Amino acid sequence: MSTRFSAQQSRLTEAMAESARGPRRNGLFALWLFLGSCGHLFPPNRVSERAHRRRLQALEKRLRSLLLPRPLERALRGGIQRLGGGTERSACIALRMLVTPVRETLGWDAAEAVARAAQLAESGDTRGGGRHRGDAEPGRVDRAVRSS
Repeated sequence: MSTRFSAQQSRLTEAMAESARGPRRNGLFALWLFLGSCGHLFPPNRVSERAHRRRLQALEKRLRSLLLPRPLERALRGGIQRLGGGTERSACIALRMLVTPVRETLGWDAAEAVARAAQLAESGDTRGGGRHRGDAEPGRVDRAVRSS
């Protein structure tokens, strides 16, 4: 697990464990994989450009084998294209793009995990969890996600 988004990946893992087999569980797994790919664009786990390209190819291949809700599948494809830039900023944008499709297809909890990952990516914080200076108050992310 990437250290930057490990708290969010853990939340998705717990949601997967509670879900029955099917598109919802596959979607949670796809998000977990996507967060891992995003996490490798940030220090201290930053990988080389070549390794990043290989990870994205492996991610695309793995996602093709999963039965995913269509809106989520389209959003993940767009997110992978964004990640192709290989920058921290591209990861922030890709995560932000996923919040609404995740909320519509997988629910509030998964959307909140993705929104929090996007906040962490934008803040430049490397600790991966908890409240940090400049963060919204607890529960505020949920309201922000619901309004989008």
